[in-house]
Amino acid sequence: MTPAEILDALAALAEETGLRVRRVPGDRGEDPLGSAVCRVRGELWVVLVASDTEEERIAVLARALRAHAGPALEARWLPPAVRARLEPPV
Repeated sequence: MTPAEILDALAALAEETGLRVRRVPGDRGEDPLGSAVCRVRGELWVVLVASDTEEERIAVLARALRAHAGPALEARWLPPAVRARLEPPV
């Protein structure tokens, strides 16, 4: 799988597990933004900033899924490339 395919698969998985995923443009002359997980009115959102690299956005999604959807993912089949991104870092 390409990084773009992994990113899309993780974003879809996050939505399926109840995380809201928002993709926003970056670098509009304002203070630098970065992809992150935040709570908005009680809901967990993953905000993905377009100016971040695909790898940075993948890392944010993987961290969010490990922290907030771990048990829901354990018994679920996932493509090996996606599963590898969900493994805790060593």
